[in-house]
Amino acid sequence: MKLTDHIKYIPKIGERRAGVLFAELSVKTLEDLLLHFPYKYIDVRRFYRIAELSDNMPHVQLHGRITDFEMKGQGRSRRLVGYFTDGSESMELVWFAGEKYVTQKYSVGQEYVVFGKPKRWGKVFTMPHPEIEPYEGENRRADIGFRTMYNTTDTMKKHYLHSSALRDIIANLLNNVEVDVPETLPPYLIERYRLISRREAIYNMHIPRNQVLLDAATRRLKFEELFYIQMSILRQSVARQEKSEGFVMDRVGIHFNDFYKNNLPFTLTEAQKRVIKEIHADLKSGRQMNRLLQGDVGSGKTIVALLSSLIAIDNGFQACIMAPTEILATQHYTGIARLTEGLGINVRLLIGSTKKKDRDQIHRMLESGELDIIIGTHALIEDKVKFRNLGFVIIDEQHRFGVAQRAKLWAKNIQPPHILVMTATPIPRTLAMTVYGNLDISVIDELPPGRKPIKTYHYYDNKRQDLYRFLRHRLDNKAQVYIVYPLIQESEKLDLKNLEDGYNAMCEVFPDIKIDFLHGKMTPAEKDERMARFKSGQTGILMSTTVIEVGVDVPNASVMVIESAERFGLSQLHQLRGRVGRGAEQSYCILMSSFKISDNSLRRLQIMTETNNGFEIAEADLTLRGPGELEGTAQSGLPFELHVANLARDGIVLQAARDTAKQILDRDPRLEAPDNKIIADRLRQLDRKEVNWSEIS
Repeated sequence: MKLTDHIKYIPKIGERRAGVLFAELSVKTLEDLLLHFPYKYIDVRRFYRIAELSDNMPHVQLHGRITDFEMKGQGRSRRLVGYFTDGSESMELVWFAGEKYVTQKYSVGQEYVVFGKPKRWGKVFTMPHPEIEPYEGENRRADIGFRTMYNTTDTMKKHYLHSSALRDIIANLLNNVEVDVPETLPPYLIERYRLISRREAIYNMHIPRNQVLLDAATRRLKFEELFYIQMSILRQSVARQEKSEGFVMDRVGIHFNDFYKNNLPFTLTEAQKRVIKEIHADLKSGRQMNRLLQGDVGSGKTIVALLSSLIAIDNGFQACIMAPTEILATQHYTGIARLTEGLGINVRLLIGSTKKKDRDQIHRMLESGELDIIIGTHALIEDKVKFRNLGFVIIDEQHRFGVAQRAKLWAKNIQPPHILVMTATPIPRTLAMTVYGNLDISVIDELPPGRKPIKTYHYYDNKRQDLYRFLRHRLDNKAQVYIVYPLIQESEKLDLKNLEDGYNAMCEVFPDIKIDFLHGKMTPAEKDERMARFKSGQTGILMSTTVIEVGVDVPNASVMVIESAERFGLSQLHQLRGRVGRGAEQSYCILMSSFKISDNSLRRLQIMTETNNGFEIAEADLTLRGPGELEGTAQSGLPFELHVANLARDGIVLQAARDTAKQILDRDPRLEAPDNKIIADRLRQLDRKEVNWSEIS
């Protein structure tokens, strides 16, 4: 059989089960099935005694006899019980279906090996739906070292595709059917890294005789997966550099120099200077820039974006800054208009609420070239918006925009503008090399001098009086306070109730303080009005059911209280904390939670109290949650699916794979050498032919 053959031709699958496997696991071909690896390996070289069992034990293997069968219970609790003993104790084997099959297949008095997860029921241990096989004596097959466990679904189980059934189907396939598994790595890489063949690796993932062979299989397949991800990403990068000509912006002229000498309000950090040099090198290279700028909350990305825009203006081009919300776009506009005052630079704001008269004027000025910098939201991608000479596009908080939206902005010129994507969500190094591997990456890894680290504390709900005393002390010292409630997806009404209850409680505790609130039902104008009141200092406490917008800057706000903090992810918690700490005063973040929280939630809150470093938090988030769950970085962002490799744990293998892919492409960018034909063929097989992310950041 070939790897491309349909699974319906595999023994014991057939048309009906093939449909179930495709619907539940997206398994369609023989290769898909062989790449559905076990999620767990259980050492079955030892037998446990029933007397040794305890609560919360994993799967165990027992040896003993079935002494009797009995039907128990009524209705939905009706079940078949098999009484099982090994001489040390007795336990109950339980089946809720298939009673006739079980009593016909297994005999009272016969010795069996049973395998399953024990559960205590009162004083007795039970084992629901165990796997059972005849006991073959102490000299049973010596090559069985592990029992493999496969992920299944309820629908699969209804079609008798349990973990044990998948194990039998795959073992039969590998042991008794001639399966052609072509090699996917060239001999020189297999030799260099001392890897086993692909066929051996797949076999030992499913039927490992010992730990050494399982480790060798895992190592081989991890390298292969990460190597082809890196090869795909780096080839996209090479292709982009070959075909994407960019506007040449080699002049640093009067606008940049005037601003730098006269209007720059503070000294740039070394990190900011380094990033500006990296951007300028791209702008004058003749190739389209496609750069991701990472900077922790408050690191000064906006000033870097402005200085880069001034280089574009000095070279006769227009610049555009797109933000995800009206609040953030307005804030960018206010700040940049103030900073560029007196420099003869025309800056305007275009958002959804811009009046028609102003909108029409902005459209005319953009098309005539009178406007130098336009700042806005989704309004910028409307078909009516045309530029005279758009040369530089900055997209802030890129994960809030869809690919199609970004592509529309990118297509405003016949020749693509330079693209700078900014994010305050730090991306772990391993994800930066994969999901964002086709972008050049700059990092502002230094905060402006004089910023005091935010002090973070975790309080349980029974410490609420302590919280009120602390807030009173801060409010008496003219500080302003944010209080944020989580959004509960299932219930908008419950969100509002939580906010209303909290608002009423705060009004009782602080009757002398002006308190405002924001929620999702408000219009943008209402939100803007309340935000403006808070920013001007009229409001002492701002409460919200929604996340306080990323980038919103209120220097006098120095306390962030996050209610039900256990409901937020690490990235969200870090972003919220970043709303304070923007002034000279010491800032605080208080994480409130109930006592009943999971170990994972408690660990997240501990991490927040231990570090302010966004990159450390991002790495911890990746380790806790895995790449598929991180905001904006779902596994669909990878060129190919990962079956064995784990971006959180396999950073060393990933680096080796990237270095290897880079060396090969440096020598043979088109993979035309005979030695590399196998790589080119495999990449063609894997190519998903989707939107080319590398061209649109």
